[in-house]
Amino acid sequence: MRTLDTRTIVVASHNAGKIAEIRDLIGPFGFSAKSAAELSFVEPDETGTTFEENAAIKALASAKASGLPSLSDDSGIVVDALDGAPGVYTANWAETAEGTRDFQMAMQKVEDALAEKGATDPAQRTARFVSVLCLAWPDGHTETFRGEVEGTVVWPPRGTQGFGYDPIFKPEGHERTFGEMSAEEKHGWKPGDAEALSHRARAFKLFVETCLTA
Repeated sequence: MRTLDTRTIVVASHNAGKIAEIRDLIGPFGFSAKSAAELSFVEPDETGTTFEENAAIKALASAKASGLPSLSDDSGIVVDALDGAPGVYTANWAETAEGTRDFQMAMQKVEDALAEKGATDPAQRTARFVSVLCLAWPDGHTETFRGEVEGTVVWPPRGTQGFGYDPIFKPEGHERTFGEMSAEEKHGWKPGDAEALSHRARAFKLFVETCLTA
């Protein structure tokens, strides 16, 4: 285990939604951070078959390119009735022929796949969001932190907050989807809070407890 002795890092992402959420989480800790997108780093090929592998690929690429510790996120939705799909291919399901990402299309793909399985009852539509954060140093050392939140896939999509698949994911114990929650409700977390709601906030809580306060 290695603690972070600087507050200057790179957010190893080109995803605007992820960058915004990570900045919301790290802001209270006094970090100075630029994203891989802002620094015009080339996006590495995510060739891993697990969230952990892909998170490490992204964090190490930014750490080596910048010479600074870099924090990445690899995340996705895992749907039980679809044998864990889309999983690590969550972003791929949104890719269009034009090379852009259309998450309305991706959410429809999930719904169509569930319909093919006859999964119409909420008990058949269980899912979880998974987030793995990886903190990498330029020397190749990495620390990883995994957060998960259980829930249900709903249809039609509800809410315009968040990004990605948020409008079809209703976390366990809540009546609103992530798409209907404010940023503070979804991923707001600070030291002293017993729990965090979102998968990314839960992973971040582990990051803080391991690398910032150890």
